[in-house]
Amino acid sequence: MEFGSVSAAHGSVESGTMAGVGKCILVTGPPGFFSQEIRQGGERVGFEVVTLDGRRARLASSTISNPESRQWPAVGKYKVDIASFESLVLPELKIREDTGLFIVDEVGKMELFSSYFFPAILNILQSNIPLLATVPIPKFGKDIPAVVRLKNHPGATILTLDKSNRDAMKDRIYPQLAGMLLKP
Repeated sequence: MEFGSVSAAHGSVESGTMAGVGKCILVTGPPGFFSQEIRQGGERVGFEVVTLDGRRARLASSTISNPESRQWPAVGKYKVDIASFESLVLPELKIREDTGLFIVDEVGKMELFSSYFFPAILNILQSNIPLLATVPIPKFGKDIPAVVRLKNHPGATILTLDKSNRDAMKDRIYPQLAGMLLKP
């Protein structure tokens, strides 16, 4: 999972306004997104978050067993290390004057165990700085409420990737992002 912000090349950032139409691109689809897995002996034992400059922190693990981890929320066999996640990700999601784009992979169940993560995402939307994020597809027909809220945001464009369109989709996403970055 990757998180980060990209500095603006030019233009100013308006604070306090809702993201305009097309200021939020949400990418979804079946599993197959790039994510950083933690593997031991060929088996996936966890996930880590990675910033755009390469810093890493644990998101979740199936191999940690200490008194503290027993209190962590779980998704399947993975215990979510909220403190580790927040220590790396939350500073990356702060609004800065030189930020031109936020990239978040992903707004998912594990990440949403952080009570500060989704408010940070909403703050980005209110800042009018473009957001490119991945969101999971609904499981068993049920979507995560926070993901539904993002999908229903007036500035959101939802793009669904699959094996047949994923290569062509980059030709659709790139011009949209470029247009967002050029607008003040």
